[in-house]
Amino acid sequence: MSELKVPTMAEMMAMGEKPDVLFWVGCSGSFDDRAKKITKAVVKILNACDVKFAVLGTEESCTGDPAKRSGNEFLFQMQAMMNIQVLDGYEVKKIVTACPHCFNTLKNEYPGLGGNYEVIHHSQLINDLFKEGKLKVAGGGDFKGKKITFHDPCYLGRANDVYEAPREVLQKLDAELVEMKRCKTKGLCCGAGGAQMFKEAEPGNKEINVERTEDALEVKPNIIATGCPFCNTMMTDGVKNFNKEAEIEVLDIAEMISSAADL
Repeated sequence: MSELKVPTMAEMMAMGEKPDVLFWVGCSGSFDDRAKKITKAVVKILNACDVKFAVLGTEESCTGDPAKRSGNEFLFQMQAMMNIQVLDGYEVKKIVTACPHCFNTLKNEYPGLGGNYEVIHHSQLINDLFKEGKLKVAGGGDFKGKKITFHDPCYLGRANDVYEAPREVLQKLDAELVEMKRCKTKGLCCGAGGAQMFKEAEPGNKEINVERTEDALEVKPNIIATGCPFCNTMMTDGVKNFNKEAEIEVLDIAEMISSAADL
């Protein structure tokens, strides 16, 4: 990230400044090589739109979501309390994250432990930037005329009813947005949720990400758009399973907007 402007909360506080929003990067966005590209795209958008933001840097720890979903409530609460202490120490009020798992946990689980913040998903922030006229995409860039289908992340869609923001953002690309038969409230999980991302699948006759990729292939898209680093991994693996990686790209919303706006 050396070529990008990414201030930390500690640096801002040392200068006597406060950001308008904290960008919660998350484990995937910090450590997974593929997801790092999504993190960079979000930062490019924030910088281009002059959004005053900061990250926690090395002070950020896992939200505890994987621990909670896999049944270790004690570990989750330890992680959460540690994070709440850091967030409250910096008087954080608003958080944006590109990970629906972090989004859901910070928004819905942390208040029960005393951590109360306004939490938004990056698709909501990008949509707001378009509405405010701070972000513009001329002609859709490389996506003009392409066929795009959006895979709803479970923790964004069915868990938090965020369906329209990502679609409104994608509609700025002058592309054809096509829906899978199982979408929105009837969306099918890609298989990464509930800590499944970190373990081998249970015995069965088909991997769930393969089943979900079949839904996508039915509508013959050029691009499968995602709003979650875990979904991105699962759908990419699904596309590879069908040897379609040369024909179909799996991209995060932020990457698409960052590319189309030529940031």
